[in-house]
Amino acid sequence: MKKALALMLAGALSAGLLAGCGSTGAASGNTATGENSSAAAGSGDLTMSWWGGDSRHEAYQNALAAFTEKTGMTVSTHYGAWSGWEDQTSAALYSGNAEDVMQVNWNWLSQYSGDGSKFVDLNEYADIIDLSQFPESTLEACTVAGKLQAIPVSMTGRIFYWNMNTFKEAGLENYPTTLDELYAAGEAFKTNLGDEYYPLAMGEYDRMILMTFYLESTYGKPWVEDNTLQYTVEEIATGIDFIQSLEDNHVIPSIQTMNAAGIDANNSIDKSEQWINGMYAGIFEWDSAPVKYRDALADASGFIVGDEIKFGDKANGGFSKVSMGLAITETCQNKEAAAELINFLLNGEGAAILGSECGIPNSAAGLAAASAVDGAVEALVEEANSKVMAFVDFQLDPVYESTDLKANPGGVYADVFGGYSYGEYTDSTKAAQDLYDGVSDALAELGA
Repeated sequence: MKKALALMLAGALSAGLLAGCGSTGAASGNTATGENSSAAAGSGDLTMSWWGGDSRHEAYQNALAAFTEKTGMTVSTHYGAWSGWEDQTSAALYSGNAEDVMQVNWNWLSQYSGDGSKFVDLNEYADIIDLSQFPESTLEACTVAGKLQAIPVSMTGRIFYWNMNTFKEAGLENYPTTLDELYAAGEAFKTNLGDEYYPLAMGEYDRMILMTFYLESTYGKPWVEDNTLQYTVEEIATGIDFIQSLEDNHVIPSIQTMNAAGIDANNSIDKSEQWINGMYAGIFEWDSAPVKYRDALADASGFIVGDEIKFGDKANGGFSKVSMGLAITETCQNKEAAAELINFLLNGEGAAILGSECGIPNSAAGLAAASAVDGAVEALVEEANSKVMAFVDFQLDPVYESTDLKANPGGVYADVFGGYSYGEYTDSTKAAQDLYDGVSDALAELGA
């Protein structure tokens, strides 16, 4: 079903994409979202695509300009925000119009190239890309169907960030480090600041991830192992009850409350008035993503990274994952040049320019190059990453972020956690059954 949908998307989107909703550029590129730049044959020696915010766009363009200056090769670029990006990517991959070098989400390797047909085996270019700079475990994580289909850019995980200015207004000098302290913060915010103030705000996918952290802490086992869900319906129900307890104790606003404030899948928390003005004083986010939240605040002086919360005594619940990778598509006509570009960006001078815009570099050489430049590695990102990697006991399974599960709207996570928050379920057992069935189906599809 997924492949059929992707093929339909390819047919529907590629025509519109190739018709051109924006422009492409070379090297220090200048493109708008919406156009598949690989269609612009001859506009550059290579094509490259990525998603991100403005600061990442600028960093990539500066790095590509340096690559052009060094090699004489130009790179036509295609980039944009995350919203809608995966749909464009799947359409481009299935229609054969994808860029030569792509920034890829880790789960895309299994989801779109589970048979190894979409991306090049980068082991074949080890004479160009210095693979010795990367931990073997992260290279193994990017090996699907016996092919190293991407080079890991960075590793990431989730952690809490707090706006201590609002916490102090609520009479709290310290951020929460235990579940009881989370509950106490909810009460303090409600009593001292009012019903519209919350110590934490979370969307549906955030709730799924935090529930996974909670369950892994409580039961001491990974969410999925050997392509099999490790939790029973009854155990999952305890996790859904935990998430609901955060609403009940005024720790997080309901999904309905957030939607009423204009916060939904297309309008993230950092863009909301509630976040900007400090009414929502905490987030649970990737260690690579705090800068946009900090920079959105009207007063960012109190924004800090917190600590992981250990919800149970069985394990340090939580997971790490390959944040993103760089891959070469099989349709690339100059794979050696593409490999040279990847090595430049991750192991060479480009790494110093990118800094921590894509997370803390996974490459030892890349991290050394970035660390040698004052300000290239964002201190907030570095602190968050070090805390996450020192804490979490588990790694993410590749199905966790599949479109069938993660999509919002329409994905299993959004349906279960949004529906439960809206009161569409009478009890957590039914919600847990739906989540169990949805995850099991996605795992079965991968194994089929």
